[in-house]
Amino acid sequence: MLLELMKINFIIYKPAKSSMQSGLLNTKKWCLTNTNINESYKSPKFGWDGSTNPEKKIRLFFETLNEAKRFAQNNNYNYKVIEPLKRKIIKKSYAQNFIKKS
Repeated sequence: MLLELMKINFIIYKPAKSSMQSGLLNTKKWCLTNTNINESYKSPKFGWDGSTNPEKKIRLFFETLNEAKRFAQNNNYNYKVIEPLKRKIIKKSYAQNFIKKS
């Protein structure tokens, strides 16, 4: 299992929306990103965080999952797809804020 996880260099996922936004515009595309991002260090002189991995911040976005998979396969990348979870939509109305609760 551990060796299998070490082979996976990239993950393909749909980014979750941030809690500060109400819309879903930025959650429609699929993202391919590097998973080997643990090579970081703290600068003793200035105190900032650094990394020896220049690919740490690289994220590629695709319109569909098949496009992302095709890109990874064409470049011989090992990848894993993380399927998004279904959202539960709770219907509420503004008037419910003013109903007395017993």
